[in-house]
Amino acid sequence: MGLARAELGVEASYGSLPRTLARLPELILRLQRELFVVGAELATTPEAVDRGKPGDTRVTAEMVDGLDALLAETEAAIELPLEFVVPGETRLSAALELARTIVRRAERRAVAISRAEPRPGVQIVPYLNRLADLLWILARAAEQGESRAATPSRAEPKRSRPGSRRPR
Repeated sequence: MGLARAELGVEASYGSLPRTLARLPELILRLQRELFVVGAELATTPEAVDRGKPGDTRVTAEMVDGLDALLAETEAAIELPLEFVVPGETRLSAALELARTIVRRAERRAVAISRAEPRPGVQIVPYLNRLADLLWILARAAEQGESRAATPSRAEPKRSRPGSRRPR
């Protein structure tokens, strides 16, 4: 996410950051700070997790709800692709996709940790899941903010089907 934030800073310094993406640097910084909370909880021994401070060293349901709200708000503001997309349409969207991939890996590891040693904190996996979803949506918003369309994974894109879900 730092790479995405740095890319936004470069675009802002050249005056090429689209107005639609103006609040993205602060959002990414907020998410980076929240990941420190995730890390703090994961680094805490299972017997000490319940002594953590919510929102500071423990992931809270409110943090997950905040991601859900951002996800819904951003999703409503963009046009979703009808199928899987190839990352890399813009430097910013590529950085967000890289962050999403890393968050998905962290999510899988958090699931493995929770299976190996159950912990009182139950919000880490949902938080990482929603964060990865949000990063995917933000990558699409970044493309559209720069007037670019996501490249479909197929040479011949599928036609839309009523009720079809967006790929992730």
